[in-house]
Amino acid sequence: VRNSSLVYSPAGECVARYDKIHLCRFDNGREHYDEGNTIEAGAAPVQFDLSARSGHTWRVGLSVCYDLRFPELYRHHAQAGADIMVVPSAFTRTTGQAHWEVLLRARAIENQCFVLAAAQGGQHENGRRTWGHSMAINAWGEVLGQRTQAGAGVVLATLEPAHLQRVRQQLPALEHRTLS
Repeated sequence: VRNSSLVYSPAGECVARYDKIHLCRFDNGREHYDEGNTIEAGAAPVQFDLSARSGHTWRVGLSVCYDLRFPELYRHHAQAGADIMVVPSAFTRTTGQAHWEVLLRARAIENQCFVLAAAQGGQHENGRRTWGHSMAINAWGEVLGQRTQAGAGVVLATLEPAHLQRVRQQLPALEHRTLS
């Protein structure tokens, strides 16, 4: 069993599958989670190309939840040309409240890309509480939209290719890397 993110074309064809690489283990004395007890880790990063109605093609890097804590995955996506990184998640209330927004913004800033993060939020039948706070963030680290209420909802944001070009041109940090 794996925690996977599947991407489907408008025709219903599965065009990409990413199996979560990093499995969460957390124990603060009150809450305990160990995904390795029930799921198997994936092995490879995955990107796919998404054609917009405008004709622009976006390169999208996939991740799942706890992967967010591993910047090397997102840097791999950036090196593969990703413009957008998606992060479907179910962060615990404890870890989400402390780290969710800052990690999302950091991944957007350091990789000069958009980050789109859909997140479960609220109280679950098993007693687990998840943070929620779905967000859309631009390459400058600005939050374009977010959902702060628990429960179902939608976050809308406009992603402009020109924004990426402008940020990457004004501060070409990805070109200035000396370590790989």
